[in-house]
Amino acid sequence: MWYSIKRQQKIKGNKYMSNKAKYKRVVIKIGSSSLTHPETGRLNLVKMEHLVRQIGDLHNQGFDVCLVSSGAIAVGRAAMSIEKRPEETSLKQACAAVGQARLMMVYQKIFSEYNQMAGQILLTKNTMVNPVSRENAGNTFEQLFRLGIIPVVNENDTVSTYEMQFGDNDTLSALVASMVGADLLILLSDIDGLYTDDPHKNPEAKLLKKVEHMDDSIYGMAKGSTGSDVGTGGMTTKLTAAKIATLSGADMIIANGKDVGVIQDIFQDDYVGTLFCADKNANFNLANYIMETIG
Repeated sequence: MWYSIKRQQKIKGNKYMSNKAKYKRVVIKIGSSSLTHPETGRLNLVKMEHLVRQIGDLHNQGFDVCLVSSGAIAVGRAAMSIEKRPEETSLKQACAAVGQARLMMVYQKIFSEYNQMAGQILLTKNTMVNPVSRENAGNTFEQLFRLGIIPVVNENDTVSTYEMQFGDNDTLSALVASMVGADLLILLSDIDGLYTDDPHKNPEAKLLKKVEHMDDSIYGMAKGSTGSDVGTGGMTTKLTAAKIATLSGADMIIANGKDVGVIQDIFQDDYVGTLFCADKNANFNLANYIMETIG
């Protein structure tokens, strides 16, 4: 690959710590457009199998791994033969009710084929804001990690109406990373990373390899639209996720989910993507941030 990023830290004896040695707890987010076939909107089973295999291998190496997976509405919509993405909230929730069960059934089946166990966690904004609910959710995550179970997370679309604000789970994945104290958040997207401009419209746009600090110049590069008919996230939501993750003390990487093998590349310190460096702020309060930004 033309781009090899060595995210390393000096340690004793002038040695370095690689990505594999640096990270212990990882949250991986994959969006609807990366999980489904664009022609039909139905699940891409080959890609899901590859994704689960990548996650299972990380788990076998001793990592705590959490998967934040979109796709419930898209899967339900395909199952119910609804051609266009529904606009009516209640119809979206009906699609999610059908799709989430089907999505989790597929995940459970594939994880079990690799001798892994997955557990479902469905979250809402109120889970994050309410201190008792947030503590209970955090305890559940910790127990699952302790038992060697891989949490598979989605927003509870059947009772929540905040999906558009969460942005196809970009923001939700960062909130989860913050809640569980993750070291790394990986956003698998339909683009290689953060560009200086929209690469679909400007061939001169350049991929940023690393972002040390989030500032106005970085936020100005965001494009709020998405080219997908099944996803809801654009670059704006990914930068929101980067802000939450980095202020909480986690690195975040945007990489292209077209080939989920990029997960392995990341842990071999050789990948194409954008790294947002952790910039922990002790004054960052997760609940306050949610209330101020999501409402």
